[in-house]
Amino acid sequence: MSLLAQLSGTFVNVGTVLLGTLLGLTVGGRLPARTQRSLLQTLSLVTLFIGLDMAGSLNKVSAGSIPGVILALVSLAAGVVIGEALGIEEGLNRLGEVLKKRFRGEGRFTEGFVAASLLFCVGPLTFVGGLQNGLTGDASSYILKSTLDGIASLALAGAYGIGVGFSVITVLIVQGGISLAAGAFAATLLGGADPETLKTNAYVLMLTGAGGLTIIGISWNLMLAGLGMEDKRVRVASMLPALLLAPLALWMAGLIVR
Repeated sequence: MSLLAQLSGTFVNVGTVLLGTLLGLTVGGRLPARTQRSLLQTLSLVTLFIGLDMAGSLNKVSAGSIPGVILALVSLAAGVVIGEALGIEEGLNRLGEVLKKRFRGEGRFTEGFVAASLLFCVGPLTFVGGLQNGLTGDASSYILKSTLDGIASLALAGAYGIGVGFSVITVLIVQGGISLAAGAFAATLLGGADPETLKTNAYVLMLTGAGGLTIIGISWNLMLAGLGMEDKRVRVASMLPALLLAPLALWMAGLIVR
């Protein structure tokens, strides 16, 4: 399979984010500040719904008598400790500041870059879509994600500015990396199974549930931004290690309760 086929969904996603950002900058800049805040609040509510729906996946998985939500709690707690020790939040902010200076960005460039990067790269479609695209060339999941991200980038760019568009760097690295890795290790990952079965896999459900909880944190931050209270935001980037720890916690708990 060609690299273009493996990365087709990622390229579509990059295109929709750039288009949404362009429209947001064109339209959003002309809107009153009050309307921009209301758009952020609206996006926050939709993001909250998506996060809650994803978090509900935790009800479908358990390790013996240990429910998925407990495993997710342990994973998030451990993930935050690791994330804070690694300084992930500060690292994303520093990258945003570097891009801001390099491309002479203004205003809330860094906030927009970080918010968009987290929103676009946390969630099951990022993982499952990457495996589907990399294994079979099927970009349907990423096309669905691209539509959602394009709409979100429009609203975010209206409030934060051009920094939202630079989140395509994160999208390229994360989604492209997953797709290429899936293509390289196809036999090991699935052993010939249909990638569609991943959506009901217990480990993917744990990843989805933990991702949903972090997306709820993103929703909270968007609402605070709409209310002008960003100093009380959740440090969502520090939770990112939990996305790797959640499936690992399920596996370890399964060994213990046997």
